[in-house]
Amino acid sequence: MKKLTQREQNPYKYSDSNKRYQTFDYYVKHKFGGKIARIPLDAGFSCPNKDGTCGVGGCIYCLDGSGAARGNTLREQYDRAVAIACGKWTPVGYVPYLQANSNTYAPAEVLRRVYDEAASLPGAVMLAIATRADCLSDEAVSELTRISERLPVVVELGLQSASDRTAEVIRRGYGYDVFLRGVETLRTAGGSISLGIHIINGLPGECRSDMINTAREVAKLRPEQVKIHLLNVLRGTELGEMYLRGEYVPMEREAYVETVCDQLELLPPETVIARVTGDSEGDVLLAPLWCRRKTEIANMIDRELYGRNSYQGKLYAK
Repeated sequence: MKKLTQREQNPYKYSDSNKRYQTFDYYVKHKFGGKIARIPLDAGFSCPNKDGTCGVGGCIYCLDGSGAARGNTLREQYDRAVAIACGKWTPVGYVPYLQANSNTYAPAEVLRRVYDEAASLPGAVMLAIATRADCLSDEAVSELTRISERLPVVVELGLQSASDRTAEVIRRGYGYDVFLRGVETLRTAGGSISLGIHIINGLPGECRSDMINTAREVAKLRPEQVKIHLLNVLRGTELGEMYLRGEYVPMEREAYVETVCDQLELLPPETVIARVTGDSEGDVLLAPLWCRRKTEIANMIDRELYGRNSYQGKLYAK
């Protein structure tokens, strides 16, 4: 009898490969008919956790934007990134991703101009807008709703951890109750707005049960997308100084892989897992250096889920 491949044995519904979670590529292929490339952009926005409104310097792991906005228009950033994407793939469309800082933190007229420009970029099929849960004013939400009637919008909120204790350690600047209010604001905004949530594994002082609890809390919110990050220690941040003084120890690779699989099992099976890890380019990354081997980590996650006979949502309960 012929032995079945991992793909043929895969019990997970939202996959046409050996992946046992719903990848962004799977989602966009079925929604748009092919490869869609995300194009990160820096529109020059600030953040209330940097300008003194609720804090100065940002979260302890955060650098000040991408630097791409300095002297470069959105169109120039976009064209360069599209050219790179076309050298790797054959995309059928793009997602302009307003990534740096808090991209709803500006007067309505500024948001309107930036959103309209992003939605008008050639080949754009969706917008992704990263922000904070405490940056969803009535005016900002009105602009999100307006532009979402022109192009689907995913608003990505940086939760990182559901623990208020951890939020204080990383200096996020607001509690979990504020995050929940932000989610409710987006859910009732109207238009074609979907919810994305970012979580980070390996935050200072957190154990595995804390990270699992964050995934459990996120699962209750049923977001359309989730990004799972590894905490990167970057040169020039407060976390970087903590690491150099021996006050912070990054996660080991095997522990990270096992934790991600635990989290995937708890998340809703329909949620798009837009990221399972990430890295930082250039010499800004201090640790952990193993995070640069993204394909290797993704393969380890695949093998771990296969070895468990598990998949995204296996332990999810509505």
